[in-house]
Amino acid sequence: MEVQWSCMLICTVYIVFILGFPSSSSLASPIEAYPSYGGECKIVPPKKEVFGNGRIIDITHKMRSDLPNFGSTESVGQLLQLAVSMKNGSLYNVSELKLRVHTGTHVDAPGHFYENYFDACFDIDTLDLDVLNGPALLVDVPRNMNITAEAMKSLHIPRGVRRVLFRTLNTDRFLMWKKFDSSYVGFTEDGAQWLKDHTDIQMVGTDYLSVASFDDLVTAHRVFLKSRNIILVEALKLDDIDAGLYTVHCLPLRLVGSEGSPLRCILMP
Repeated sequence: MEVQWSCMLICTVYIVFILGFPSSSSLASPIEAYPSYGGECKIVPPKKEVFGNGRIIDITHKMRSDLPNFGSTESVGQLLQLAVSMKNGSLYNVSELKLRVHTGTHVDAPGHFYENYFDACFDIDTLDLDVLNGPALLVDVPRNMNITAEAMKSLHIPRGVRRVLFRTLNTDRFLMWKKFDSSYVGFTEDGAQWLKDHTDIQMVGTDYLSVASFDDLVTAHRVFLKSRNIILVEALKLDDIDAGLYTVHCLPLRLVGSEGSPLRCILMP
């Protein structure tokens, strides 16, 4: 009989990447099993941001321990541990990932700010992948303001554009490489309402942990998520990329019952 778990409150997700099926005798404390984990590698393999001679640009932030933690003076801390280690006598390595679903580059589901949507199972697995994949416009927001109605008007985004990535002062300030800073740039309530009323945008991408400014955290989110027609992608890595038209591909994890998910996003010119 198929058993379905629905409407489960997921505040923290544990993801285990399994390369084998460990026996209980091979398990050990992650630190004891691999105390040097996270240290310097003897051989450094290439780690790219651009692939295929410029055809693929990775706009996802790496899952690092020093990522900012929303609302906290502390970083997110250790995310990855080696739960089973060949150094400890196992025949294979198995890492364990522990993080909140709104860590780093991630996507919001309607249940993030609406309890009735959460209870009705409008979770990450209900998001439309057609909205998260397709032509997208990368724009530069005026650097002296939040994304207000005035800022939105100044961008002159034409009707018919469904996906827009908003690059702001957050990128210039390298905020995703620092501890949480409540002075980040985001949408105000009136900016979110203007976008909803005067554009055809269904995917909103921003360059910090919240699409909404700190002072409009709840109100702007609720404007966007109320209709369930707009998907919010947050904490994109948009430095060193020209503004313009691209193809975007963003894929969240299929976390049943969750109001958020980490995701991998790429741009293709």
